[in-house]
Amino acid sequence: MQATHQRRVQLLHMSIFSQSCSPCGRFLVAGNDFGEVAVFSLSSAFSSDADETSLKPIYLFTAHEGPVYSMVSTDHLLITGGTGIVKAWNWSDLIRKTSKEIWSKKPPFKSTVDVPEINCMLLNDKAGFLMLGCGDSRVYMLDLESGTCKLFLSGHTDYIHCLAQRDQIGEVLSGSEDGTVRHWDCRTGGMVQCINVSAQKECGRPEIGSWIGCLATDSDWMVCGGGPLLSLWHLRSVTPAAVFPLPGSHHAVRFYEDLVIAAGTSRMIDHCQVNGQVRSRIPCSLPFVYSLAGSHHCTERQLLTAAGGSHKIDAFINLGYKAFSLAFS
Repeated sequence: MQATHQRRVQLLHMSIFSQSCSPCGRFLVAGNDFGEVAVFSLSSAFSSDADETSLKPIYLFTAHEGPVYSMVSTDHLLITGGTGIVKAWNWSDLIRKTSKEIWSKKPPFKSTVDVPEINCMLLNDKAGFLMLGCGDSRVYMLDLESGTCKLFLSGHTDYIHCLAQRDQIGEVLSGSEDGTVRHWDCRTGGMVQCINVSAQKECGRPEIGSWIGCLATDSDWMVCGGGPLLSLWHLRSVTPAAVFPLPGSHHAVRFYEDLVIAAGTSRMIDHCQVNGQVRSRIPCSLPFVYSLAGSHHCTERQLLTAAGGSHKIDAFINLGYKAFSLAFS
């Protein structure tokens, strides 16, 4: 009885920081602030005879002692990031409802006293490395095969919220609490440029702050937001091409075809055109959103999932309407 009450309290106060779809697109995993990872069957959720049970995890396990801040997937592995450590799990095991840690790696943090959180991860499976954006203001590049740190990118003065990879294999962007987006050449470890987003008058919101909470790239274009207004930048000219007139702060953003899709504190999934116009604002049941994930179901419907300040995950079909909500149990 006491355990049931405790779980109800956990669900009431739960936040989900990270999500990832399986390589086959039929499963979704999500990590919460209690260190748990839940595996959901999207096939069951889409089924014509789906019920409340179909929207709950088919498997739930504890992956980290603290929050699961970030996760990415390879063709075979789910990789999760917590406080000071990265772990890998076999997708085939998770689908069979078992979990065995395949490996764990610890970056060489500059401080051994305060172990930083791994807020975001970026995978380059082809090149065989994993980028980690961490609470000690550094970006680490880990070799997936050896587990060694190939290099670290140093320059931010506060913790890192988000990472994005350009089309070129060796170029990465990072967004930080310090209010800057830094553009790195990972082949040399050097910084290409530093963009102070709030310094642009049309982007800045001093009353909210300068922190960069979300970031995405598409060729020569970057979109970012957080304290500053959500804005689209041309990287070569380092100028904002569009500023989106949206309320609240954004914590998640992605490019999709000719759209920018973003979410944060406004209880909306915002669909914006690259010319600066807001095409639509789709209501979301979550008080705020930390992450967006997408997958194609076997019926070719586009699925977008939003997770954040709740034990539930909103699922949107064809990007346009909420079809159901998955939920930790």
